[in-house]
Amino acid sequence: MHRTEVVVTGLGAITPLGADVESTWEALLAGESGIRGVVLSGHEDAGLPDTVAGTMAADPARSLPPVRARRLDRSQQAAFAAAAEAWADAGAPRVDPDRLASAIGTGIGGIRTLLKEDDALETAGTRRVSPRTVPMLMPNAAAALISIEYGARAGVYTPVSACSSGAEAIALGARLIRAGEADVVIAGGTEAAITPITVAGFAQAKALSRHTAEPASASRPFAADRDGFVLSEGAAVVVLESAEHAAARGARVHAVIAGAGIAADAHHITAPAPDGSGQISAMRKALAQAGLAPGQISHINAHATGTPVGDTAEARAIREVFGHATVTAPKAALGHLFGAAGAIEALIAVLSVKHGVIPPTRNLTAAGVGDDIGLDVVAERRDAPQEAVLSNSFGFGGQNVSLVVTGARHQESRTVPATA
Repeated sequence: MHRTEVVVTGLGAITPLGADVESTWEALLAGESGIRGVVLSGHEDAGLPDTVAGTMAADPARSLPPVRARRLDRSQQAAFAAAAEAWADAGAPRVDPDRLASAIGTGIGGIRTLLKEDDALETAGTRRVSPRTVPMLMPNAAAALISIEYGARAGVYTPVSACSSGAEAIALGARLIRAGEADVVIAGGTEAAITPITVAGFAQAKALSRHTAEPASASRPFAADRDGFVLSEGAAVVVLESAEHAAARGARVHAVIAGAGIAADAHHITAPAPDGSGQISAMRKALAQAGLAPGQISHINAHATGTPVGDTAEARAIREVFGHATVTAPKAALGHLFGAAGAIEALIAVLSVKHGVIPPTRNLTAAGVGDDIGLDVVAERRDAPQEAVLSNSFGFGGQNVSLVVTGARHQESRTVPATA
């Protein structure tokens, strides 16, 4: 049977490195950092640690009319900014609304609104709580609002899968197209959760980096002296289409989502499975769906948050599937965007394939790569053809997603077994 290929025709992002895709990509390739010191106003006496974070390089509210911006949580504003760029980049495709879907993942949703309105309730009473509180804090609001904006009636989906949410949204979008339920899907992830409660919670769990004296060096994936991740915010959105739909309208194709694998550890709410079974399964599923052998993957965009346990576990799983593989870790420059992380890193994988370059991993120079890693971690930009890239996203709850991105020249439909 013929399987419908899923192509990427639009890209949009707002990240700690840039206000759009181009500026984010250029800064990443240049080895810049989006991590900076932040002050969590109103909680100076709460005993919070010195905080470094990846705040968005531009205020997403400025891309919207003022009245509309006030009616959206910051995470929704970011999703709107990224979706608008992606839709324009795709050429604002004409598509039957009943064949257009929206899938935007998030780890938390409108937490800033929730905290703000709870403060209003406690200090000023019920009458000061905004009537827009619920739609501003709902995790599904970004996906729903984008559906309304672009007239997407084929379905609204909101994966809430911790750090794998954005990647799962893209996997879901590809699945909808392959199943014949949609021709076009606006897919991605968004997060804006740099708040006192999240900082305090992760600090108490000993999950945050304590290298705060120099913010740009705080996020150290795969480094020997890594000690935790850095909180970040932003959004990334891609426009997915069936190859047939894209060809019929003469669309420019950036790359192909050739495979997606989803698997669960079923082990622990925060720790990865010791044997790496879930991560290994997700990677192998993605390879199988793409019809590729491990040796055909040019490099791996690793989840690699910079935690001692997490990076070791992922490295072990990668070695099991690929051997001594080449990897890059964008979180060294971006920080950890939680629900948006998988989406921005899938977007980076698309650009890596399109432009033939592996982005560098920052902050490896001082202590080097940890002895427990055993991988070729790219410390300086490498220019070489990237035929296929695998991007990993692993979340609390043991939720594992791997995506395989290949070049646009592979977009033709191909014959595969009926079970694929």
